[in-house]
Amino acid sequence: MARKQQVKLPQQQQNVQEPIWQSKVKSDLKVALCFMLPSLVGVIIFIFIPFIDVIRRSFFGAMSGEFVGLKNYMSIFQNDAFKLAGMNTLKFTFICIPLLVIVSLGLALLINTLEKKAQLFKMTFLLPMAIPVASVVLLWQILFHQNGLLSSGIIALGGQRVDWMKTDWAFWILVASYLWRNIGYDMVLWLAGLSTISPAIYEAAKVDGASSWQQFTKITIPQLLPTLFTIVVLSLLNSFKVFREAYLIAGDYPHDSMYMLQHLFNNWFVSLDIDKLSAAATIVAGVILILILLLQRTWEGDED
Repeated sequence: MARKQQVKLPQQQQNVQEPIWQSKVKSDLKVALCFMLPSLVGVIIFIFIPFIDVIRRSFFGAMSGEFVGLKNYMSIFQNDAFKLAGMNTLKFTFICIPLLVIVSLGLALLINTLEKKAQLFKMTFLLPMAIPVASVVLLWQILFHQNGLLSSGIIALGGQRVDWMKTDWAFWILVASYLWRNIGYDMVLWLAGLSTISPAIYEAAKVDGASSWQQFTKITIPQLLPTLFTIVVLSLLNSFKVFREAYLIAGDYPHDSMYMLQHLFNNWFVSLDIDKLSAAATIVAGVILILILLLQRTWEGDED
């Protein structure tokens, strides 16, 4: 019987090479990680780890170091100062942020229609951001002090001298200061969002007979939703920075209408009430995180 000769065909080795675009992505990712690593390490060391320690301290006594469970949380909810500061902070946030978003959007739409004078308007509204806090406090004292310009004007008209920062007007002065310092910043963000909308869309809408209001509601607002999310989040975070002005002009214990959580935290820190401070800080951080997640989910739902 003839043997069947098995012919072995040479196996062709296929060199599977990685696509060029994939290798470039990996290279860019490595470079990006190298640039991000120092900041990431800094955030972990100086923000993340300390905040984890704050959460841990909220369940322990400040002096004894013993585990007390939810006792610190229960005590702050029974604290009148925390209730006052919390209500004032919520009131300030829910008044200022809608006003800031609406006014800054209106200014951005107005400036977007201007051509030659647009730069002048931008500089005018961005100028408050460049003013140091100490100068803002000096301006407050000149205007709203008992012997300031407003009181002098009231006396000239036959009225009585008023110390505005020790009345209910103090809250609204704080609101006006926040809006004045942040409108320019949000306006620039709106302008950046408006610049991404193609003029061809508006021209097509005009051809179809859409009115200005229809163009605003059907084109401008939907296209600006991502910008709106960014502005709301940044405005929420910036609302906690008004403490500097209020603290410098009114001290540790300002008028009840402008006594914010920042004042309360500062006073607890000075008195070394670390347990209550840690519990309150954890609650505030949780509330802010929940608000941001709800906003993000709302915006994602609108985009879908």
